[in-house]
Amino acid sequence: GIKGSRAQHQEIKDFYSIVNAGIEPDTSLTQLQLQAKAADRDRAQAKKQQMEATAKALALENELFDRRIKELEAQVAFWQQQTQQLRDLDLEDVAWELGLNYDQQRWRGHGHIINIDGPKFYDFAPDQQKGSGGAIDLVMHVNQCNFRQAVVWLHERFGSAEVERAAIAHVKNRAADIIQTEPRSQFAPPVEDKANWSAVEHYLTQKRGILSDCVQILHDQGLVYADQQQNAVFVMRNLDGQRNGAFLRGTRGENNTFKGYEKGTKRRSCWFYFHLGGKANDFTSTAILCKSPIDAISRAMLEYLIRGDVPPERTVYMAIDDIKSLPLERLQKVPNILVAFGNDKSADAAAQRVLELMPQSQIKNSKASDWNQQLLDYGRQLRQQQQQQRQQDDELSL
Repeated sequence: GIKGSRAQHQEIKDFYSIVNAGIEPDTSLTQLQLQAKAADRDRAQAKKQQMEATAKALALENELFDRRIKELEAQVAFWQQQTQQLRDLDLEDVAWELGLNYDQQRWRGHGHIINIDGPKFYDFAPDQQKGSGGAIDLVMHVNQCNFRQAVVWLHERFGSAEVERAAIAHVKNRAADIIQTEPRSQFAPPVEDKANWSAVEHYLTQKRGILSDCVQILHDQGLVYADQQQNAVFVMRNLDGQRNGAFLRGTRGENNTFKGYEKGTKRRSCWFYFHLGGKANDFTSTAILCKSPIDAISRAMLEYLIRGDVPPERTVYMAIDDIKSLPLERLQKVPNILVAFGNDKSADAAAQRVLELMPQSQIKNSKASDWNQQLLDYGRQLRQQQQQQRQQDDELSL
């Protein structure tokens, strides 16, 4: 070393041993401090991952939002186009083409004094005194021509697209007039034939296994009767009780498969239904939906036979043979809905659709192919049990 220095020297081998051993950790940190540093590092890593996930989610959300905006813009453009197609031609443009001149707030010429108010016009000329609406009617009125001639006249002056608009508006106006003025046809139910009732009643009780008391009650209420063809007529009513249709089931002969709706039935606004349990003015707490009138009656009979009484609360049994006829608005107010369409793939698919529309509903499949078959099976079991009981009673009496 340098003369006079007091440096302390280490052996070369000791120096290299220290280098090779690496840097020792700071032994002045306590175990708790080391754990805290590790925890800080973990939190920072977790925060980073969370921020990255948030950024990805926001990017995806923005992408979906932009896509939705484009979809809405396309819809707006589509409906604007539809609205434009449904809008009639400007009557003032048509009046100008007809050779009329605007003077003193009227379109005058050819003996006409016409006031135009939007899609409507009125001719105040002394020998006219009438009005109408739409471009085609205005052309027919001024040119004294028919519909076909008016369409050709407009086509020559406005082109195909514009005349199509005028034709659509013309049909809409005519339809609106018809809706306002044409009397509504009333549903005419099949004529009742009381002489055929005993045969229909026999079919329902013997072949369908429905209790005679139940059949008689429905008959007394006017919900089931016989027509001139010996069909069982199941009356369909709207929710206010008005007769708007009927479902027919053939009963004549051994293998009669006829069934269908009476002509004029309003299938979307009337149903075969009846109530059991509770009081007449009680709120309906349960609705049981079946695929046919006979199935609805059969389901009610099964419940009565098993329970021994009518339901404790007001219950409606309703025949729904298609999802399109489902009275959604009224049923959504019913807290308990049982979808009992039978036991096959088509019935299950329809029941699933009802479940989507009304989440408060529950699906109940019949054990047999349908509820009427299950009623027949149950009745057969009861008769066998009763016969066995009688045999046992006879043996005991001996």
